[in-house]
Amino acid sequence: MVTLVAVLIGSYLLGSIPFGYLAGRLAGIDIRKAGSGNVGATNVVRVLGKRYGYPVLALDFLKGFGAVKISMLMAPGRPPEWDSSEIVGILAAMSSILGHLYPPWLKFKGGKGVATSAGALLALTPVATLIGVAIWIIVFWLTRYVSLASITATVVLPIVILVVSSQDQNKRKPLVYSSACVAAVVIWRHRSNLSRLMRGTEPRFTRK
Repeated sequence: MVTLVAVLIGSYLLGSIPFGYLAGRLAGIDIRKAGSGNVGATNVVRVLGKRYGYPVLALDFLKGFGAVKISMLMAPGRPPEWDSSEIVGILAAMSSILGHLYPPWLKFKGGKGVATSAGALLALTPVATLIGVAIWIIVFWLTRYVSLASITATVVLPIVILVVSSQDQNKRKPLVYSSACVAAVVIWRHRSNLSRLMRGTEPRFTRK
């Protein structure tokens, strides 16, 4: 129980590090008051360029990846126990994503969670996540909409996991359920983007 509490708190705090906000401060601006006002990597790239945006993307990704990998090493149990490395990793993934979405340091107003979710899911199910990344790249390349690519990839990912993890029943259901929760969160955080997409007013991606 102590290990699980440490995993949940530690993963949340790691996920809550606002790298986009910190990058903005290094550049002399409050990123929350520029561009879309979001502290995620996409807005940082748009406002400050790739010099700041790409490191933020990598660090946000590594928050999720690192939280899961470290937590899985701490897990005392074995499948199918509740404290197995797979279950602990999933809990760490969700905690790190929540930390990114709701960082206490920014009055619980964080990013949209795509990069951190990708890192966490890559640590849990690499093959499925790489397929999801490929889907993201294709949709983005065809449309130049970051929001549409992110929504499409996360919605399709639970189906991909269902297929590629068919041989591992201990991981299959928890991974499908958790990835479905991630998809729901990503859709919710992109609800304003969805509204603009339906109206035809969503801006296509251009970087500074």
